[in-house]
Amino acid sequence: MTEQHSRQPAQGFERGTDGPKVILVGVDGSDTSMRAAAYAGGLARRQNALLAVVYVQPVMAAGAALGAPVAETTDGIAEDLVAEIRVAAERVKGIFDVRWEFHTFRGDPYNGLVKAAEELKADAVIVGASEQAGHRLIGSVAVRLVKAGRWPVTVVP
Repeated sequence: MTEQHSRQPAQGFERGTDGPKVILVGVDGSDTSMRAAAYAGGLARRQNALLAVVYVQPVMAAGAALGAPVAETTDGIAEDLVAEIRVAAERVKGIFDVRWEFHTFRGDPYNGLVKAAEELKADAVIVGASEQAGHRLIGSVAVRLVKAGRWPVTVVP
């Protein structure tokens, strides 16, 4: 006796059915975020997925009120990150080809990454482990993303 199973076609957008198509990685220039970017790049290459590199520019109203050039500083960080990623991509060109895009969002890191993941229709989110001691007590961005439960989240040490 043989069993037959019929598959119904998927209706609308469905995440993660054939492996990730968009892998989002959050970067801020820290060592752990750059390791997360390297890990995500390898995953995107193996899965033939788009690597969406996201930098969330902090909005610091207090610094702006005191006359600090916050926007120029965070714009500079974004430009440095793009340059660093381009150099890394150029080093492995022809050996490892990865499709990638760089996106900048404004806000706090958690909400910025959530917004980015939703807008870019991310199938997976990769972040570096927090290097700040206080996050052990109040929770890191990574822990908050995991608790949100909307995407698979990988935390790279």
